Amino acid sequence: MRKRQAKKRPLLPDPRFNDQLVTRFVNNLMWDGKKSVAFKIFYDAIDIVEEKKQDDEKTALELWKDALSNVMPHVEVRSRRVGGATFQIPMQIRPDRKVSMAMKWLISYSRKRNEKSMAQKLAAEVLAAAKEEGAAVKKRVDTHKMAEANKAFSHFRF
Repeated sequence: MRKRQAKKRPLLPDPRFNDQLVTRFVNNLMWDGKKSVAFKIFYDAIDIVEEKKQDDEKTALELWKDALSNVMPHVEVRSRRVGGATFQIPMQIRPDRKVSMAMKWLISYSRKRNEKSMAQKLAAEVLAAAKEEGAAVKKRVDTHKMAEANKAFSHFRF
């Protein structure tokens, strides 16, 4: 790289739960810089999760965090050229990248669901992911399977 890496800017915690992870999620959810709309979608989704949840010992925010950790991948495959052939090499993922990938998958698979509003879509995907089902969890399982299948090439690690 020619320039030095950009500094990580500190995130302000969100107003309702006072949690930086929520702000990071909302920043990923946001479209066209409409942060207040993204916050409204997230808070509405959390309210829907609060209504629909089965177990009473966990709050909706804890369910959302469980869903996020269930979607989080631990290994991924990266392409590497070795002597004219391209190999898919399984590699460990950095902790901040794990969280980013989980958030992106949760949001993108929420958008593809068939509920009426985005808040309902997000709530349904969070509830499914908390129970270790749904499209986002399937994506994590597929990523792990791909890494397991290509375990033979792990000696090419760089």
